[in-house]
Amino acid sequence: MKVLLKKLKRSNKVALISYIIATLLFIVCYVFFIRSILKFVGVETFIRITILILLFLWFLFYLLFGLSSFIVKKYKKFVLFTLIHLLFIGMMVGATIVIDKIYNNIDMLSSDEYTLYTTNLISLKDTNLTKDSKLGMINNNDDIEGYILANSLKNKEHLEQEIVYYDDYYEMLEALYNKEVDGIFVSSNYVILFSGEETYSNIANETKVLYTYSEKLKTKTITNTNKKLTDPFTILLMGVDSEKDGLNANAAFNGDTLMLITFNPKTLTSTIFSIPRDTYVPIACNNNRYNKINSAAAYGTECVVNTVQNLVGITIDYYAKINFNGVIDLVNAVDGIDVEVEAPDYSYYISKYGSGKLCESNSLRDMSKLVCMNTGMQHLNGEQALAYARNRHGFLESDLARNRHQQQIVEALAKKVLNISSLSDFENILKTIGKNISTNISTDKILSFYQALKDMLKNKLNGDDFITIQKTYLEVYSLPVSIGGMNISALGYSENSLKAIVNALNVNLGLKEEEMIKTFSYDYNEEYTSNIIGKGISGGAKLATLPNFIGSTVSYAEQWAQAQGIQIGKEFMACGTGTPGLIGGQSISAGTLVKNISYFTIYINQACSTTNDVTTDQEPNSIEEDEEDSTTNQNNDNNSEESTDNDITGIIPGSPSNNKSNNKNDNNIENTDE
Repeated sequence: MKVLLKKLKRSNKVALISYIIATLLFIVCYVFFIRSILKFVGVETFIRITILILLFLWFLFYLLFGLSSFIVKKYKKFVLFTLIHLLFIGMMVGATIVIDKIYNNIDMLSSDEYTLYTTNLISLKDTNLTKDSKLGMINNNDDIEGYILANSLKNKEHLEQEIVYYDDYYEMLEALYNKEVDGIFVSSNYVILFSGEETYSNIANETKVLYTYSEKLKTKTITNTNKKLTDPFTILLMGVDSEKDGLNANAAFNGDTLMLITFNPKTLTSTIFSIPRDTYVPIACNNNRYNKINSAAAYGTECVVNTVQNLVGITIDYYAKINFNGVIDLVNAVDGIDVEVEAPDYSYYISKYGSGKLCESNSLRDMSKLVCMNTGMQHLNGEQALAYARNRHGFLESDLARNRHQQQIVEALAKKVLNISSLSDFENILKTIGKNISTNISTDKILSFYQALKDMLKNKLNGDDFITIQKTYLEVYSLPVSIGGMNISALGYSENSLKAIVNALNVNLGLKEEEMIKTFSYDYNEEYTSNIIGKGISGGAKLATLPNFIGSTVSYAEQWAQAQGIQIGKEFMACGTGTPGLIGGQSISAGTLVKNISYFTIYINQACSTTNDVTTDQEPNSIEEDEEDSTTNQNNDNNSEESTDNDITGIIPGSPSNNKSNNKNDNNIENTDE
């Protein structure tokens, strides 16, 4: 050792210092390179370990060769190997930077540790709060923005007004617009949440924010499974309407786009189930009260996941919230996508924009700045892709057509991403995705998807479809309903159609065996199209709603209630309010879901004559024509008895105050995106 040290002291000082610096620099870079490359768990493990071993062997070789060079004082080869050594160092530095960039962009996809929750107290523009005012609040202890923060805001601002509790946001909004309350507590995203309903399309201009309160709370992790992405899994994609770059911080969001996707990495098959936003289902976090499925978004991600999970009866492993405006950046990042743009079929739409054209408001929903595209196979940029994904006004199927467009966009994007060959383009895509998507999939699990991606690329290189996508179509029917006295247009669904879709989801997940098709017919004169699961399948129980009994006979209402197993009460209205003997009002609004009713009261028009009882004149809505004779005879007998109006029990002066149907327009309200 002493001899070695003596020889080193006599060697070229510049060369010795260079040797020491190069050696230390390699050690530092090697440590950082190990830290970075080991992050990619499951990605070409053999190759990663081999690279690390080879680099370590080179380091040992350089270390020993350098020492021998100094001993024999031959520096020419030492300089050459030092340059190669520095090249390896540069490669490790560059690889570390690229790997860390990619990893950090993937890591951005995972949900933030904290979420900023914000509640607002709003009122109508012309309303001012006084000590006698009433404030509306959601009656749900688990609702962070609608109840928990609402109470915090109430205490912070020392609001002493009476609190009126509601079971549903639409019911509470209706109370605000009817001035039954002077203010209500809602999420700060309330404009995005509710402006999709025609009734509240101008809510931004009709209301004002009185107070606001925010808290940053630890994000509640939604983990239904520890399933790896190397096994079949489910993921729920949720569209978020954000008015700014990146995802909104609030928990509540617009739930107009819901896509449940199953993926089987073993068969490279995906099933996409687009759920119409107006589908009328039990909302999991609102005591399973029925409402349109997009209303679950007002309660946050967990509520949407659980609601969809209850609908299909399948565990949802993962979710991803996607910023709508991020679609623009993503499509532009891949230099556009190729999509078969569907031609509109509404004649008024065609006459307005011209045939062969599809137009929609821009990303800011500004109808004065339309985004138009030709129909047929088109190359769409970001704005056009988003406009196509949102458009439904030109189609008879409305929301179902929009769901179909969104499936086209997802499929086209998936195909285009796999064509990326440039590292800079790949980084740009990851950065765009990371900024506009939030998910509960951990970074390690995302990396485990690498093997499936590699198999897709192999298929593509072999000329096969890189992935098989099974599309679905839920058959629905119009279901006009009343929520809190407000008439809205919802959609019921065919149970058999849903059953077929759920079966396909289970088959793709490997939870059920696929039934073998034993017969097949094909007409060579017709172009073959792949089967769309659930389409054309009807049948199953339908949701029933309470009819509008006003103007109907008592016997009709009684027989309907008896058939539904519902108790019915009868009270008289003041004389002169309507056709005597017919129903003039009802205690529960028409359109209310029957399964939510156990008892309701009908109010019967009373003639201004000395009679105690009810006449039930024949009326077109009567269930049985045979009722007429017996009813008429009973009325004749009753009319012979002497009584006065004051003797009648249960008379209500005027129309009943709780009968929403008397002062509501029974026409259905068509929802729009605007």
